[in-house]
Amino acid sequence: MTGTSLQEGRLAWALADGWTVARRDLIHWANQPMTVVFGVAFPVVITLAFGYLFGGAVKVPEGADYFAFLMPGMYGMTMLFGLSATMIAVTTDASKGVTDRFRSMPMAPSAVLVGRAIADLLHSVLVLAGLLACGLAVGWRPATLPGALGAVCLLLLLRFALLWAGIYLGLLTKDPGGVVAIQTLEFPIGFLSNAFVAPDTMPGWLGAISEWNPLSSTVAAARELFGNPGWGGDSWVAQHAVLMAVLWPLAITAVFFVLSVRLYQRLDR
Repeated sequence: MTGTSLQEGRLAWALADGWTVARRDLIHWANQPMTVVFGVAFPVVITLAFGYLFGGAVKVPEGADYFAFLMPGMYGMTMLFGLSATMIAVTTDASKGVTDRFRSMPMAPSAVLVGRAIADLLHSVLVLAGLLACGLAVGWRPATLPGALGAVCLLLLLRFALLWAGIYLGLLTKDPGGVVAIQTLEFPIGFLSNAFVAPDTMPGWLGAISEWNPLSSTVAAARELFGNPGWGGDSWVAQHAVLMAVLWPLAITAVFFVLSVRLYQRLDR
């Protein structure tokens, strides 16, 4: 067998094992559907609260419809808040000994992590679909179908990158209680972006951090592709939002995928 054939065989083995692990989560969804229902309903409730309770108090770009402005920001925030959900799943499996059982089986070392990523990404697709339906119900509309598909792909690309960050942090903490600290950080990271507030209204150094926040790039790119109003900006990162919405997730994935696999292989050593 040639080296190329051997690598292809290992890749096929890893993907097959990964899908087997992902199917475990899909079976859990079928047995516990309320978990999925709640996961889809919660961001919808938060969106309606922002739209109908706080909408009148939030400044939006001049002449913009509030929901047209709000929805891309909520789509991005939902992708970010999935980080702690991934951490909870990873730490729960570790605390119950499920991870150790998987590691004792003859499977590819990356299969457990790939399976978790597949399952969580599928869940994120459902959550985003529910939120898109909510947006359409309250009057939000994308300008074009191709632009909308591009925006959805960028949102899921960010979620995929954050999946690997969540997997790594989950393996690192091992304790479900440690997730609380990350959940606490999700809010400042999310609000320190352009999702709801223009970076140029912040103090200079804080506005710069906001503009370079990966979430800001994805939200700005989504607004651009959806044809919805945004804050704009004169900085390089604001002018190249679509490019950065691709580069940021690719960089995050490259870093945390490697870190996650290495940490998984070193568990209990």
